[in-house]
Amino acid sequence: MNRLQQQLLDLWSVVQDVWVTGVAGVDFSRLLVAFGILLFFMVVRGLFTRFVLGAIRRITNKTDTDFDNRLFEALHGPIRLVPVIIGAFIALDYLALPDKYAEMGALLIRTLVVFDLFWALYQVTGPLSSSIERLEDLLTREMADWLVSFLHLAVVFIGVATILEIWGIRVGPILAGLGLFGVAVALGAQDLFKNLIAGILVIAEKRMRVGDWILVDGIVEGTVEHIGFRSTHVRRFDKAPVYVPNAKLSDNAVINFSGMTHRRIKWMIGIEYGATIDQLRAIRDGIETYIITDDAFASPAEVSTFVRIDRFSDSSIDILLYCFTKTTDWGKWLEIKETLAYKIKEIVEAEGTGFAFPSQSIYIETMPGDATEVFVPPAKD
Repeated sequence: MNRLQQQLLDLWSVVQDVWVTGVAGVDFSRLLVAFGILLFFMVVRGLFTRFVLGAIRRITNKTDTDFDNRLFEALHGPIRLVPVIIGAFIALDYLALPDKYAEMGALLIRTLVVFDLFWALYQVTGPLSSSIERLEDLLTREMADWLVSFLHLAVVFIGVATILEIWGIRVGPILAGLGLFGVAVALGAQDLFKNLIAGILVIAEKRMRVGDWILVDGIVEGTVEHIGFRSTHVRRFDKAPVYVPNAKLSDNAVINFSGMTHRRIKWMIGIEYGATIDQLRAIRDGIETYIITDDAFASPAEVSTFVRIDRFSDSSIDILLYCFTKTTDWGKWLEIKETLAYKIKEIVEAEGTGFAFPSQSIYIETMPGDATEVFVPPAKD
């Protein structure tokens, strides 16, 4: 046997030794089989998703409620992870790893199981929020959103703590250290906690809800889009977003226009001083009759309604018009006001008079002392 042959035999011996020794004391043949097991369960996951989960989706789509669809979509990811966990467990068991590696493998499987469970809990809190929102007598939509956010944080915190405990990391000392750190942070984050408490008060008092049109004098006017832990997102009518600290909404008067039952119209109609009493009376009666008989306006039995001769102004006789529309929609309200303006002009002009405009009359009783004297021609003889 020559030298080359001997070297090849030595190389083959090394390859056999590496193949048998493998990784972490496991030969490569077992590693390949374990990898094959994992691939098999990945294929099973694909088939399970296509046929089983597909059949469940078709069933939920046929139901009248949307809750089961949302619940299924929320749990879709965690359910698909189950075959992977089963495959990893069987593959690690087949490998028969040495004790120190077997313990690590067991911790890995436990971590995957805990992760999948808390992932499912995190996902489920979303569909559950729709059930919470149905209790509108007790919880507003904003309170439900806050509750869901709190549940999300709680699930994440407990899940992370559980995984850390699995790997032997004690959570208690960490929390104690964070508590001391939290005291220092709290001293410098008083505004944060103030806004957090203010946000809770705003939601508890039901001052506003998402979609409401609000006005905080000197601060903001617009539509509420989101009430967060620290600030509230308000969209102004020029479409610019404004993030208002919750303390501003709690400490200041908030006008919620969306809470109106009716919209008010208050006008002062100036009629010329040349109008007669009969004309004034006919104008007043015509406007009042129109408001009472038109279905767009609220009945005087529901709200205060007045059409009265109110005062004698500098240039006009003023008629006070005070009424409310049934609609609270701004665009519809403007349309009703426009139609009312046309009708009032028609009534006034039909009575043969008109609207007054500001004017002044100047009366001169005596001429100034330095004025030119008036020439009076002498009388004829």
